[in-house]
Amino acid sequence: MKKLMNAPEQYTDDMLRGIYAAHPDCVKDTAGDLRCYCSAKKKPGKVAIITGGGTGHLPLFLGYVGRGMLDGCGVGGVFQSPSAEQIFNVTKEVEAGAGVLYLYGNYTGDIMNFDMAAEMCELEDIPTRSIVGADDVLSSQSVENRRGVAGIFFLYKCAGAAADQMKSLDEVLAVAQKAKDRTRTVGFALSPCIIPEVGKPNFELQNGEMAMGMGIHGEPGIWTGPLKTANELAKESLEALLGDLPVPQGGQVALLVNGLGATSQEELYILSGAVSALLGEKGIGIHRTFVGEYATSMEMAGASVSLLHLDEELKALLDAPAHTPFYTQI
Repeated sequence: MKKLMNAPEQYTDDMLRGIYAAHPDCVKDTAGDLRCYCSAKKKPGKVAIITGGGTGHLPLFLGYVGRGMLDGCGVGGVFQSPSAEQIFNVTKEVEAGAGVLYLYGNYTGDIMNFDMAAEMCELEDIPTRSIVGADDVLSSQSVENRRGVAGIFFLYKCAGAAADQMKSLDEVLAVAQKAKDRTRTVGFALSPCIIPEVGKPNFELQNGEMAMGMGIHGEPGIWTGPLKTANELAKESLEALLGDLPVPQGGQVALLVNGLGATSQEELYILSGAVSALLGEKGIGIHRTFVGEYATSMEMAGASVSLLHLDEELKALLDAPAHTPFYTQI
């Protein structure tokens, strides 16, 4: 293990200190807890959107806290859930009089702790709604059991824009639900990653092997086998995506090609080009393409492909401006 750090047990807090020092105009901690990560600016009367999850996935989850997107994030240790108390303290700090939407990935610990935080909010008369991102097509046939991965970016962007337009809590929830219903992701790993406090890879791949459907914490994929070409991976990924989320000829999508931490931008653009060409052959238009690291897994090599099937409402929300320390759209 070779990492730029001080001590494994300090990894998350040292990272947070660095972010707060670099971006004091955008984000801050609260309640004396570095892991209660909040926007530095509050917009009175706006629905607050709060997410949370483990460290190791930057810019997911905390990277999308800022104008036009999220208002706060509970930060857990590497691949660990934030506590209910942290989520509750973030909620009290960012709530601005219009209620709170909890928007996070479909993982057992996160669900349990966000549910507990919602119960604590009820005692404080803070209205909350919850929605769970579950976009990983290959992790389960059942949508309810799917992992939340990079596609949650689309939920953040659309719900965040709706909240910034001062829509009501139920209206923001409806936007997030529509984006969820129209988002699918397929991912694959080319290498494992190393959790600092473990000090060894979280799974094994032999030389020349890859894993299709591998989760961002090392959850098993649907197959492990010889490395495929970008064109082959684009075809297999798109078949899985459109098989689960049919987009008619003439329809429009947003395309997200996401790197998992150790895959170069050049490779991501090779994959993006292959997916774009296949969508064009099917008569499916691409309104906007996002290429880069949006949801990583430490230093794992690999990528994911996400599609959001757009309508006019989602298109306008996706195009709305946003600014966070990790993502800016003019």
